[in-house]
Amino acid sequence: QVQLVESGGGSVQAGGSLRLSCAASGRTFSNYAMGWFRQAPGKEREFVAGISRGGSRTYYADPVKGRFTISRDNAKNTVYLQMNSLKPEDTAVYYCAADQGPGIYLSTEPYDYWGQGTQVTVSS
Repeated sequence: QVQLVESGGGSVQAGGSLRLSCAASGRTFSNYAMGWFRQAPGKEREFVAGISRGGSRTYYADPVKGRFTISRDNAKNTVYLQMNSLKPEDTAVYYCAADQGPGIYLSTEPYDYWGQGTQVTVSS
C-alpha cells in the first residue's frame, strides 16, 4: 500500500507560479512511476505530467508543455510539479498517482494509488 498526500495548491493570478508536492509513504517509492492529473468541474480527470521510476524520463500533456516541470526526489519520497505561467484554464483539482508499471501512462487506469487532490485556482 502507498499513501500519497498532495500539498502546495492555492489561488494565484494568471501568469503566476505554484509548486505542488506529493509525499509518498508505505512501499518503496522508487519502484513507482508517478503521474500528475487534474480534474476541472464537469470534466474528466486528465493527464498532466508523468515521470519514470528513476526520474530519467518525463512526459507532458500538450497544454502544459514548456510551462510545467515534473521532478522527483526518491530520497525524500516526493514528486513535484512546478507550474509556471499559469492560466485560468489550469484551474482544477490536481492529483498525484503512483503506478508499478515500467512506463509512463497517460490514462488513469494503470495507476494503483491516488492522493486526495489539491485545489489550484488561477484568476484572470
